Amino acid sequence: MKFLGDMGISPRTIALLREQGYDAIHLIEENLEKMTDQNILDKARQEERILLTVDLDFAQLLAISGDSLPSVILFRLGNVSREVVNRRLLAILNNYATELTNGLIISVTDVSIRLRHLPIQP
Repeated sequence: MKFLGDMGISPRTIALLREQGYDAIHLIEENLEKMTDQNILDKARQEERILLTVDLDFAQLLAISGDSLPSVILFRLGNVSREVVNRRLLAILNNYATELTNGLIISVTDVSIRLRHLPIQP
């Protein structure tokens, strides 16, 4: 699996993914900090990457477009510390790796994980 970290995701989370053997990049590393949300989605789709974000706009853009990729892991945590995000992310990858390759939005809150298969039906 390949990952793209949005601006709200710590570059250290990307480093953790690399340590686990994943292909992971961060927008900062690519000098793409000012990229629009739509262009970020397009980049993730073109490069077959799963987008890691704290930004709700990506789920809305996918709903409007009807696209089935890229998958998005959306962190909606009260505590978005790197340690909490990393722990939750590794658990998600252990449990939902297959689903993520098929098009999925995973919303991660403090108390739950919600799966929404793509494309989102009206």
